[in-house]
Amino acid sequence: MKKIILKIITTLALMVFMSFLIVEVLIIVEGSRKTVDKVDYVIVLGARLYGDKPSPALLERLKVAKEYLSQNRDVKVIVSGGQGIDEDISEGQAMKEYLVDNGIDKDMIIIEDKSISTFENLQFSLEKIKEIDDKENIKVLIATNKYHIFRAKFLAKRLGMIPYGLPAKTPISIVVPQYIREYFAVIKSFFFDK
Repeated sequence: MKKIILKIITTLALMVFMSFLIVEVLIIVEGSRKTVDKVDYVIVLGARLYGDKPSPALLERLKVAKEYLSQNRDVKVIVSGGQGIDEDISEGQAMKEYLVDNGIDKDMIIIEDKSISTFENLQFSLEKIKEIDDKENIKVLIATNKYHIFRAKFLAKRLGMIPYGLPAKTPISIVVPQYIREYFAVIKSFFFDK
């Protein structure tokens, strides 16, 4: 009986380890891809604020979005993120302020400020898009950190968008914990974010 239990435990552990490796490879591969296609909208996914200032992770997302938007001035951007309990303003508002301060036309920026998760970022951003655009097969460029691109694109596809990634650097201090955490987030999103 002990041998059977040990075999089951070993098999389960091996399956978890293999799934971890597969998901991490997908995360790394998607995080290194850049799009060259024309898109309809850019969506910048929210991340933590310190008071009203973007965290290092959010700052990297904003930098790549600003660079893209500076070269594609006809593309509107949705800045997506609600207000956490320790944040002075919504992430969406802080992102708009950063982009405007860095030369992006305020009329090209749409704020989504109710979301509290990646799934809600994308779901509520799509709702904002549909308020102003009845186009089918909307192409979106998702600005987020490299570790987050795979899950963001997966969820955007699930919501009916055609997603591309705009990968931002991940601050070195959070690389390892974020890549490990993202494995569990992918599994959770696969089963529950619908």
